[in-house]
Amino acid sequence: MTSLTAHRSDEPADVPEALRTARRTIDNIDAALVHMLAERFRCTKQVGVIKADLGLPSSDPERERRQVARLRALAEEAGLDPVFAEKFLGFIVEEVIRHHEDIAATRGD
Repeated sequence: MTSLTAHRSDEPADVPEALRTARRTIDNIDAALVHMLAERFRCTKQVGVIKADLGLPSSDPERERRQVARLRALAEEAGLDPVFAEKFLGFIVEEVIRHHEDIAATRGD
């Protein structure tokens, strides 16, 4: 898939215009989410380097607890299921910790 086609999904001609429009909106939101996640992981990589250089652990359970509470509150304000938001954050944090462990192992060599 080329970069251009990755930004939109191709809809068959027989798809009603209202559905096409709604799906284009979803496609745009999905693209924004991917770019935001990429930026978030660039930032968390920097955090991983700092932690490794300071000899700090990859995981910070107290920070993670505060983040879950904050994200659940934001989800409720936005009308999003807070359980889903917590699961989503949990998945991201799990991946971040794995990255931090890799960074620490690499910088420790």
